[in-house]
Formats: sequence, C-alpha cells, structure tokens
Amino acid sequence: MQRGVYFDAWFPRQHCYHPSLPPRRLRMVDDLVDYRATLLVWSALGGGSLSLPYLEEEAFGDVGARARFYGFVNDSEFIRECQKHGIKVFGIVFEAQGWEFPVELDDAEERVLALNELRGEGHRDWMGLREFVQNRYPKLWAPVEKYFPDGLVNSDGEKVTDLIEECVARDIHQKPCHCEWVECPDREHQCFYMDRNNPVWREYLKAVIRIQIDAGVNGVQLDEAELPLGALQYGACFCKDCMKGFRAYLLGQDEAERDPQLAGVDLETFHYGEWLLERGYDFKENRNGSPLFGDYYRYQCRAIKTHFKELADYIREYGRQQGREVLVSGNFFNLDPHYLPLADDVDLLITEMRNTTYRQPEWYRYVAGFAGDKDVVVVENPYGGVVPELGEELKAGRGHDLLRLSLFEGAAMGANMTVPYGSWMGSRIEDSFYAPHELATEIQTFLADHEDLYSRQSCNEVGVVFSIESNRELISRQDAADNISNARDESVEVPYRVATSGLASAAVPFDVILFADGVTADDRVDVAALRRYRTLVLPSCSFLTAAQADALLDYLDGGGQVVVTGRLAENLPDEQRNRLAGHSGVVRSHHSDVDGMLPSGRQVEGTGLADVAVNIHRLPGGSAAVHLVNYAYDRHDDRVVPRTGVRLTVALPGSPTSATLVTADGKRTQLTVSAYEGRCTVDLAELPLYSIVVFPGGALSPATAPSDRERN
Repeated sequence: MQRGVYFDAWFPRQHCYHPSLPPRRLRMVDDLVDYRATLLVWSALGGGSLSLPYLEEEAFGDVGARARFYGFVNDSEFIRECQKHGIKVFGIVFEAQGWEFPVELDDAEERVLALNELRGEGHRDWMGLREFVQNRYPKLWAPVEKYFPDGLVNSDGEKVTDLIEECVARDIHQKPCHCEWVECPDREHQCFYMDRNNPVWREYLKAVIRIQIDAGVNGVQLDEAELPLGALQYGACFCKDCMKGFRAYLLGQDEAERDPQLAGVDLETFHYGEWLLERGYDFKENRNGSPLFGDYYRYQCRAIKTHFKELADYIREYGRQQGREVLVSGNFFNLDPHYLPLADDVDLLITEMRNTTYRQPEWYRYVAGFAGDKDVVVVENPYGGVVPELGEELKAGRGHDLLRLSLFEGAAMGANMTVPYGSWMGSRIEDSFYAPHELATEIQTFLADHEDLYSRQSCNEVGVVFSIESNRELISRQDAADNISNARDESVEVPYRVATSGLASAAVPFDVILFADGVTADDRVDVAALRRYRTLVLPSCSFLTAAQADALLDYLDGGGQVVVTGRLAENLPDEQRNRLAGHSGVVRSHHSDVDGMLPSGRQVEGTGLADVAVNIHRLPGGSAAVHLVNYAYDRHDDRVVPRTGVRLTVALPGSPTSATLVTADGKRTQLTVSAYEGRCTVDLAELPLYSIVVFPGGALSPATAPSDRERN
C-alpha cells in the first residue's frame, strides 16, 4: 500500500490559489521523510494552465539568494531532493483550467510587480493563456513559437490567436463556462473551463507534460480526468468540437439503433444545441430528460476514454524518449463509474472523495472494488464534508482521534488515505489543511512499520454488486449538486448505498464487485472471481448484461447463494430473467435488512462490536488480518472510547490455535483462539480506536477461498 501525501503545501490563512503552488523548501522534504511518504499527489508544476513560460519558471527558475537562505528551491530541485529519499513526485496537470490573472507591471513591462494579489503599483493588465499565445509580453515570456514552431491550428484549419476563445467549454447559448470551484470570489482572476475534446487543447497539454517530464517528475497526474464531462453541471458542452464529435457518433450508429427522434434529420449538418433549443430544452433544467441525453452521455464517455488514453500514451512515450519510465495517474473524482474505462491507462488511481465524513467504510470498500489490483490513493474534499470543522479542531489541539480515524479507516478498508500537507480548502475558505506534525508522523510510522498486514485481497465472504446502469440515474439525483456544495438529497433512496451502509454499520465485512454496462465500460464479469464468495448481494440490480446473468447462474449452479433486493434484470428477456430469479439459490430480502442479506449467517460475530467496522485482509502464506475500526468518539472528552470485554468470532477455514492483537500504539498481544467448525473466537480485553487481529499462516490455504468451507 502506498503512503501518499496530499502535498499542495498551500499557505495557512490564505486562499488556495490555483494553478500555481507555493515555492517548495528543503524543510518540507524533512517532513515527508518523517511521514514515511512514498508518493506525493497534487504536488508540483501546476502553472501550465497560466502559461508555458510560467511553468518553466516554476520548474527551473532562479529562486534568488534571499530565498535560498531559507532552503527554497525550484520544483525540479525539489523533485530531486524527494527522489533521494525514495519519494515519488507527481506533476499535476490541471486539464480543465485556463487562467487569466490581473497583473501589475513596470512601465517597460520588464518586471512583474504584482500578480493575482495586487498592491496598486505600476500599471494594470492581464496575464494568462491569451497573452501567452499572442506574445503579449516579449520581455517577460518566451514566444509561443518556442513551444509550437508551426503555431496552433484548430480543427477547422485556422490559426489559433486566442487559446481561451478557441478551447473553452460552452453552454447551449455558446456562453463560456468557468471552473467556479477554483475561482476565489473576492479576486478578479478568471478560470475558464477548457475542453479536452478540442485537439488544440490536447496539444497544449502535451507541452505541459513535456516540461514536467523534463523537470524530472516520477509521474504525471491528469487532474479533471473526465474533461469535459464535468461541464454538465454548467449545462455544457456545446463547443464546436463537441458538436462535431457528437455528430460523428450519431452518424456512426446503425439506423436500427438510432433514436427515432432523429428520423428525417440531416445528420451531416446536425447541431445538438440548436436542435435542443428548437424543442425548448436548455440542458440545465431536467438535463437527464433532454432528448438524446443518453446518446450524448455515451459519446462523452467514449471521448474521455479516447483522449485520456491519448495523453497517457504520450506521457509514457515522451518519458521513454528521455530514458525514463514515467508513471501515469489522474484524479478519478469519487471514482464515479465513467472513470472505470480510464483505469486501464493508469499505473495507480488517485481520487478525491465527494463527501468527506467521519465514518465512511462502505465508500472505501467501493474504492477497493473499483481499484482491483492497483494501488489507490485518496484525498479529502473540503466541500460538503467535515474538513473545515476538523481543521479548526486540530488548530485548537482537539480532534486528534478524528484524524487518526480518517487515516486508519482508509487503510483498514483497503485504500490509502493521504496525510494532508497544506491541502486544498476550496476557493471560499482562506486557509489550507495541515495535520499536526507529530500526529501525522505517529500515524504514518504505524502504517509503514506494519505494511505487511495490508493487502489488496480480502477474505470476506460477502460480495455486494454495484451495477453501474442500475445506479446511474438514482445516484445522479441523490448527488444533484454542484462541486462547491456537494450536498446529498437524502429523500432519494439508493438501494445499493442503503445496503452497503447497513452492512458496514453492522460489522459485516464485504467486497464490492462492479458490474459495468458494456457502454460506459466494458463488461468484464469473471465467473471464477464470483465463486470465492459465499453470498452475493444484488441491491436492486434492475440492469444486468446477458453475460452477467449467465455468470450469476454459473455461480448459483456451483452452490453459491444470491440475495436479491428490489428490482432485477428488467432489461433482459423474460426467459433469462426468470431463470435467474427462480433459481433455488436465490433468496429475496430488503436492502435495509442486514440479516436478511446474510441468509447463511454472519462471518464476524461477537459482543462489543457496536460502532465497529471490520475488513479481513488476506495475507501471504495463508494468514488473515482482521482490521477493526472503533468509531466510538466522545466529543466531550475528544477521544475514541475503547471497547472492553470484546469477544470476536470470525469464520475462517483452518483451525488456528493462536492469534496476535496489534494496536495502533504498536503493541502486540498474544491471544488464545478457540476454534470450532471453522469459527475462531478470541477475547480482547480492550478494543481501542484501531486494532488488527492476525491469524497466522495456516488460517487460510492460498488455494482455498472462504466460500469453500462447508456451507450451512
């Protein structure tokens, strides 16, 4: 498991200004060594969306003797210092962002007197992407021809003279869209939402990537990886290249599959935005109900896969030209399903969470299911969650156990939750998020010293199916808010979320199995992978592909058990759906009935497990590690109250006679095991905030899945 640091290093008590990150210092590297960091995300060389010369200054510029006195370094020097300690640094490409900043210059326009934060000196102007492409500041910036000797030419064959006008995402009325989540409302700067479907913007991003690799980064992180799908929140995108692409998508359809609403329409000249306006739709109200929305969404999903892969391939190709293997990742925000096809193109997954709360084990289990056999690194989100509150608590010397819960919870549930180091607090709060140094060091030291107790594989007997198509519309309604508020409409019930929340709250360990729809992502259902589960839960899986239904039938015929809650495979022919629904191994329950979803009983039982989440890691050599997170936080006393007199019974194959309790303070306590018919019982005098019960080699045979033990 990686030990990541969310390393924006923005300043306390000041806005977190995109795209340029603050200068780096050598002391920061000392901190990262203390944190046992293995990689940094959102960590270097963000200024490319201001201009390429500005990015080069970040990478290679002279920081000056006065700054050197305090250990300041440019980004390429910082990267080399991190690499001396085995810390991988990812350059951050803010793909969606195109910036214009107010600037104050001397009369000769040879010196920048103020940028972004003004002070009333010199004369006012603007500095950003427009001015770069127009060679507006020849005494300050290298000309655009240095980076693009033949200039930039758009898809109509025209020379580009205004990069923002050319590449910005546009709503249905052709109004440019802004990245509102990074614009500070009390500043004059402007961030335009750029569109990766435009080939000009992709060429510009490749230039950003070249500079980052030249500066020595270990990897490149493509932020806003779903570009331009995120512009849906602003009623976009209807730029010329999106309209060209959607037109080609419709022309590529067989007439039989084409929407009947297009009968008689000349697709050679079709413009989706104009067509919608003629019918009274603005793509903002009732967007999902707009004509052809399903086709448009599928087109954009294919486009993000195509263009993300183009950039990912370019990163690797350019890196190899420089004699290095450069890693690729992106911000797969909340691991929404439209990122699933992009996972093939990355070396590890990096994601923000949509809502950061004090307790979310079910979300981490989804993350682990999405990531599969790849490392995943998670960062917090200040919008719609607890981060602002937790930041204030930590400043006041409180909330240490809440931070411990945050980081240990992710690790226990199969993902890495990063340490915040001046991480993002949004564009409304003038502050950044830091963890107290000693506290972060304590947590990271435990994770590093016990990394042998973490695994990407589980011993969990229950698998919960997340059907992408079955959940798409419901989740879009429940999460129908922009990415500044990130509110959730709890009046909308999502059976999958109810089921997994209920299981996690009842100390039931489970895995999440993603069933793709074959359109957003390829359907890769694996019958062999299903067979390792004793029980599969299908929370209102109204959509299944034919291959998924067949795989479930094979699983059932092999003795597996399926619990169906709510709707089932309504898209399939009656014969196939009825065969599945009527199988003797299928039982019906409700997604809020935990015991009803566990007809063969619970894998983990015991006393004192209220407010405890459980996950069982499969370790090499047949060992098993039962990770226990205790959420009994007492706000008045500002601590997690340990559970006492806990009896833990876990269903595992084999008959281990001993176990070891490992607690977050590093202590190890030998336990006596009572084993009977595959169930192992241990008594814990105390269950603190985070504990791991390790059953040694022999508890599991590497070739034996938990579901193979004798069924009730």
